[in-house]
Amino acid sequence: MKIKPRTKKAIVLSVMVVLLVATGVLNWALNDKLLNNQTDQPANADGVTETFFATYRSDRESTRESEYLYLDSIIASAEVSEESKASAEQQKLALVMRMEQELTLEALIKAKGFDDAVVAISDNGVNVVVGTEELSADEATQILSIITEETEYGATDVKIIPYN
Repeated sequence: MKIKPRTKKAIVLSVMVVLLVATGVLNWALNDKLLNNQTDQPANADGVTETFFATYRSDRESTRESEYLYLDSIIASAEVSEESKASAEQQKLALVMRMEQELTLEALIKAKGFDDAVVAISDNGVNVVVGTEELSADEATQILSIITEETEYGATDVKIIPYN
């Protein structure tokens, strides 16, 4: 049995219309479900805080990975001078040491009872974001003490920021 070309076109067109309608209904149903889930749940400050800290760590990790790849490409390149390779190796070592210090400081701050903390060490100083709405003078002093004991930075080089 042979199907006429006109019938084939009608069948293909009908199937496409059915798929288009099914896609629209599925899109509507999923969006409606997502919107209902978002409005049914009360705003959770802890969730926002956790998201901030997780996002910061993820961004920091991806940035560091890019830095590693860049430094590795310099070290592996045959066209780069030995001076540049040595500089890249020193930068890579400094990056690793900075990462270790940041992780250690974050762990020590959390050990003092804070929910979460991120530490960013730069050439100019240390920035600390702590997962709390307010910091008392004693808490700030504890954090400052940890930073000054574990790093070469003085009190004027440290910024402590509460994040709620």
